[in-house]
Amino acid sequence: MSSRTFSGVTASILAVSLLAAGCGGGGADDSEDLGFSAPAAQVIDPATVATITGTINLDGEAPEAVLIKMNADPVCLREGTGQKTESLVPGDNGTLQNVLVYVKEGLSGSFPAPTTPVVLDQVGCHYTPHVFGIMVGQSLEVVNSDSTLHNIHAIPATNQEFNTGQPIKGMRFNHTFSAKEVMVPFKCDVHGWMNAFAAVLDHPFFAVSSTDGTFEITGLPPGTYVIEAWHEELGSQTTEVTVAAQESMAADFTFNLPS
Repeated sequence: MSSRTFSGVTASILAVSLLAAGCGGGGADDSEDLGFSAPAAQVIDPATVATITGTINLDGEAPEAVLIKMNADPVCLREGTGQKTESLVPGDNGTLQNVLVYVKEGLSGSFPAPTTPVVLDQVGCHYTPHVFGIMVGQSLEVVNSDSTLHNIHAIPATNQEFNTGQPIKGMRFNHTFSAKEVMVPFKCDVHGWMNAFAAVLDHPFFAVSSTDGTFEITGLPPGTYVIEAWHEELGSQTTEVTVAAQESMAADFTFNLPS
């Protein structure tokens, strides 16, 4: 357990805090080191859960995606044929793909992280998926599916930065984020065109807009929530949604292209 000095806290209160933390299992939970309990786990009645659905619309004509030149690496040139930039990918019928939609405010309690990892694959000298969500404490498994050197370089503002090389096809490594952060960018220092973004959240209520611009957030307890939609180039928007038990509510967003 870490040792800290807190100005303005009496010695007796500090002693009680340290004792309470020490009884918690030898550093399994570093929540503030002040003896405060972590939020109680949220118990959700499956018979009452609600759903938020929506469409991400795009106002304006998106520029054509640019074909990525991979001549610097013959493996990428061979295996990444036809790869295009993904910074702005329109969906069907005037919609927008790769928008991360999540509950920003309104939840209470805590939610356990899934034991199944989120997989970020490097295939065709390209990150798949390009935008994704993951929970604090959930394992991120990074895979190299190419016959060339890749490195995964995460550049967070809150979490710990890492930069790991994977020179051999089939290599894998796992990383776990410790704090909520929207968004964590990834890049490959070997292939400058490769990038991806992860939303690290302390709950499972998030989705990414698909090829038709739609998204769905399921399993929500009834309540009022602030929903945020994030796009890497067009910024973020929020809206407030109230859902009752077993209700499905729409929350659409429109992103405007610069004129």
